[in-house]
Amino acid sequence: MAAFARKRQKIFVAAIVASNPGEAASQVAAVQIAVDHVRYIGNLWTHASTAIEGNTLTLGETAFVLQEGLVISGKPLKDHEEVVGHARAIDLVYQLVENDTGLSQDRLFTLHKAVQTQHVIDVYIPDGAWKKEPNSTVMVVDDRQIVFEYAPPGDVPELMGQWFELYDSLLGSVASEDSSKALNAHVDLHVSFVRIHSFFNANGRLARLLANVPVLKAGLPPIIIPKTQQKTYIDALSAYHMVAGQALKEKELLPSPDALGPFVSFCKQAWGESLSLVEVVRKIQEKRDRKK
Repeated sequence: MAAFARKRQKIFVAAIVASNPGEAASQVAAVQIAVDHVRYIGNLWTHASTAIEGNTLTLGETAFVLQEGLVISGKPLKDHEEVVGHARAIDLVYQLVENDTGLSQDRLFTLHKAVQTQHVIDVYIPDGAWKKEPNSTVMVVDDRQIVFEYAPPGDVPELMGQWFELYDSLLGSVASEDSSKALNAHVDLHVSFVRIHSFFNANGRLARLLANVPVLKAGLPPIIIPKTQQKTYIDALSAYHMVAGQALKEKELLPSPDALGPFVSFCKQAWGESLSLVEVVRKIQEKRDRKK
């Protein structure tokens, strides 16, 4: 895990060092500052994504568990396992970016296993395998509760084949520091993955991880959905899903692209915290350089 952590630090600090050409000592200082902030971003990403799913650990408690390897008294064991699993999954995502390897079905299954908190042997709730049973969610639209059905289990292999093609295409189109393309790639991967809901559980956490691969490849910090905006996040996803309808193998993976507007706007706004963190890192280094 430590080796993967070093890889994600290398990716994240590359843009900061590139923007600070100069003496070697100055670059070393820039890297050290960035490494500290990379740790913070990882903690924030893990806390936010797991909290949306009901994890009770605070940001401070999440950071303590990940850095010290100790537990918080009175908090459920599953919450500790959840944040450790998510942090491990982040490392695997950074490994994908660092090695520039494609995302195969086996790699996706490995990610799914990483974010699981309880490994129960149940053929109907498989770890690291496509869902066997239908799944759905209840959406509230115009103050009415509506049951939205995700993709039928039998359609998942073909739909995910289309999703992998979309992933490869979008990953190949992103350019360094191109925030517009990175944002649109994030949105397309995010909404299509959630709409399929290819696993029995953990689909949201995986969507929020995988949709950030093109963002990270562009040398930008991840888009992190804050727990405080959970309802806005769900409402924006639901609005698109209600327009697009159930994902079926004989239909388009991303129909009605015009309906993605609200989710694009939401993700752009949510991106602010991690983007501002990069700016803080740069300003700290600029201040240090001026003192020399």
